[in-house]
This record gives sequence, structure tokens and C-alpha cells, in this order.
Amino acid sequence: MSAARDEPTTLVRTQRRAGSGAEPRSFLFLVLQCQRPLDAPARLPLDGVDEVRFGRGPVRSIDRRTEGERALLDVRLEDGWVSSRHARITREGGRLRLEDLGSTNGTFVNGVPQRSALLSEGDLIELGHTFFLFREVAAPGEALCEAASAPDQPFGLATFAPALVERFAALRAVAPANIPIVLQGESGTGKEVVSRAIHALSGRPGPFVAINCGALPASLIESELFGHKKGAFSGAAEDRPGLIRAADRGTLFLDEIGDLPAASQTAFLRVLQESEVVAVGATRPVKVDLRVVVATHRDLPAMVERGDFRGDLFARLSGFVLELPPLRKRREDLGLLIAALLRRAAPDRAGEISLSCEAARVLLLREWRLNVRELEKCLATAIVLAGSGRVELAHLPPPVVVSRGSPPPEASRPEAPPSERQRPAAEDRARREALIRLLREHRGNISAVARAMGKGRTQIHRWIARYGIEPADYRDG
Repeated sequence: MSAARDEPTTLVRTQRRAGSGAEPRSFLFLVLQCQRPLDAPARLPLDGVDEVRFGRGPVRSIDRRTEGERALLDVRLEDGWVSSRHARITREGGRLRLEDLGSTNGTFVNGVPQRSALLSEGDLIELGHTFFLFREVAAPGEALCEAASAPDQPFGLATFAPALVERFAALRAVAPANIPIVLQGESGTGKEVVSRAIHALSGRPGPFVAINCGALPASLIESELFGHKKGAFSGAAEDRPGLIRAADRGTLFLDEIGDLPAASQTAFLRVLQESEVVAVGATRPVKVDLRVVVATHRDLPAMVERGDFRGDLFARLSGFVLELPPLRKRREDLGLLIAALLRRAAPDRAGEISLSCEAARVLLLREWRLNVRELEKCLATAIVLAGSGRVELAHLPPPVVVSRGSPPPEASRPEAPPSERQRPAAEDRARREALIRLLREHRGNISAVARAMGKGRTQIHRWIARYGIEPADYRDG
């Protein structure tokens, strides 16, 4: 089968184990192509595959075929920096081995050049200007039956993460129904984005109204939510309908619902039970037709146990509960997110944007502790600094550059004899390789390397001394 450029591709295993359930499974994700970051990513389940071959082709294609009794995947990449026979993955016992086949530009794992390496969960593979991610995760067989992202899906519900595919499918199924939804996850995981997608899929004609319960003083939250009558309290100079009534026939999104004061929890429970709201200072209720979506980074069941959150309110809200994992646990979605965020940040020229390999490697290896929100701000800044050119390492905000090259906890290590194993940690190896690449590119010019890395000359000199690099080796003559 061939992968079209404008749609994400899912390669479905031909024969699936009956009753496999949620088993550890091997996946290879084509995450990002630096020259064309808007190109659709692809998910390649490796069940039953004996060998994966990588090479350059006139167009990108992913084809399954057999040679005798061996099942092969032939991956052709439209990448001028990939050799015609670049690399392959084969099985070795219960693991998978990546081998470079004498390519011109080399094969890298987590930023480190490799001739041969056993792959581990979370490894980032770099072939030319194309990046793959290897994952071994528990996933039901059904997770491979559909494309992870369809062209008409709202931003926020596109995923290649096996653990999320089925949950997002269930969420799309309940979106048209008037069922309350709880979104749980760390700050910045995209809970409001998902809630807007739910509203878009609901078909409700009213507006989407969002309020952060933690951002309002307790003294104002009831007035903001439920509205108030003129003269209800000091400063109430006129009637206000409140945000609940503003969301009539639409969707009300309450972020940080765990911060809702106890008195407001009681009043909001009445809204859910009776579909009516009573403004502060009013005596008569007003009917409302609401779809309610709430979000929190807190453990609501634990709050209920402690008596910090009403159990009956939590029961009313929990029609459908979705846990959004942090971005560091769904790195296979980075390509989808980067493409979507580039389109949002620069809608008129997103197709002209490209990334240097150094910048792409940083984006894909970073843990993103502040999740999608941090990635979005990082890309928005980088696009502005890059102007009409490609996004370079120097265009990434300093906090991102500082943490570059940090591989996942179980990342592959170079296979080396015992005398060579006492090398710097993986982050140091990736930084050393970056220095050597830039020194070669800039012919040993320390100032140029410092600008490319967004660092001062003093820091570059410290690293050069630390890693035993001689800049003169890269100068002309």
C-alpha cells in the first residue's frame, strides 16, 4: 500500500491474534519530515513483520510484501538525504535491531550515530531528514483498525497513540449526546482544545463558553457563573445573566472544576439536576439547555474521599471520563501536533516552513513538561524568529535549547567495547555530536557555532574542552 501525503496512514496488520487484548506491541511511527513538516505522519504496526527496509524513493510509500516466508515492509522516503538502500530493521530474538546499510549520511538513534543498535522503547530514529519513533506499548488489536486522524476531525482529537485511539473514538460517539464529560490531565495537555472539539461535534447551535474556576476569586465566581440581579450586592449596578445562561443551547466548559468553592458546587449541582439556574439575588429560576464539559488536573475521586468535592456532583459530571496523557507519554503524536500548530501559527505560509535537523531533533527529544501549551508557544516564537527561512536551533526559546538531546529513560545506547562504555550520558553524547556537526558546517568558527546553538562563546568553549573537541580539525587547511 502507498501512503498519500495529505492523509495520515495506518498500516493494518493482515492477520491479528484472536483475543489479543491489550498486549505489548511494537510500532514504528513516521513522525516528521524536516523539509515538509506538514506531510502526514504514519503508523506502522510491526506485528508479524520480519524486516523493515528503508530507502529513498520518488514518492513516499509504505508497501507490505513477502519474500518466501518472510514478511517485509518496504519504506520509501521522498528525502534527498536518504540513500537508496539506507537502513533496515530485523528481528533478533525477542527484540528488533536497526542496521545502517552503508548510507551516505548515516543512521542516528536519539541523536547518536549508529551502525547497529538494538531498539528500545521510545527510541528516536533519524534517517536523512526524516524522523521515526519506535514504541513498545500495550494496545488492543482494534486500535489498528482505523486511521488515527481523518481530514475532517477537529484539532485536538487527532492521535496515533494506541492508548488514545479507542478513547477518542468513544468520545466522538458520545459528543452528539447531552452527556457530561470530565477531562483529566496535567496542565497544558489540551483539555480546552478537546472540549472545543466536543462542542464542534455536538451539533449544538449555541455558543462555547469557557471559564477557569481557579482564576476567579470565590467572592465573584457565583456571580460570574449564575448571574446576579441589580442591587444583589455592593457594585451590582445592573442585571447580569451569567455564563451558564450565556451557554444556553451550547457547551459550558468549566476548567479546574476542582477549585469550585463548596457553596458553588451546591448551586451548580442544582443546575445539572433541574436544568435551571437561579441568579444571585433572584427568586425565580430560569431554564437552561446545557452541555457541560469540565476539566481538572486534580484527582477528583480522592477529593471526594477527603470531603473536598461533593460526591453527588462528581457522579452527575462523570457521564464520560477521559484521561489525557502528558505529551511526553504520547510522543508519537508530535508530528501531528507540530503540523497542526504550524498551521495555526502561520496559516498563510505554513506550507513554506521547514525545520533544520537540529531543531527537529530537539523538538522530538524534549520531554515537554508543560505539554502541548509549551510546544505551541515554542513553535510560535520560532516561526517569528525564523522569518521566511527555515526554523533553526537558534530560533528555539532558551529553555528548549537547554534541555536538548535528552532521550527517553530507556533510550538505546551505542554498542561499544568495555573500554569505550564510560562515555558521557546520552545528553552529553547528543550535544557533542551537535557541536561536531556545527563545527564542520561552520568550518571551526566558534562564533558561528555559538549563534547556531543560541549560546555564548564562553559556553561553547567550555563544552569543547569538556568533550575533547579540537576546532582546528574543522578549519580549512
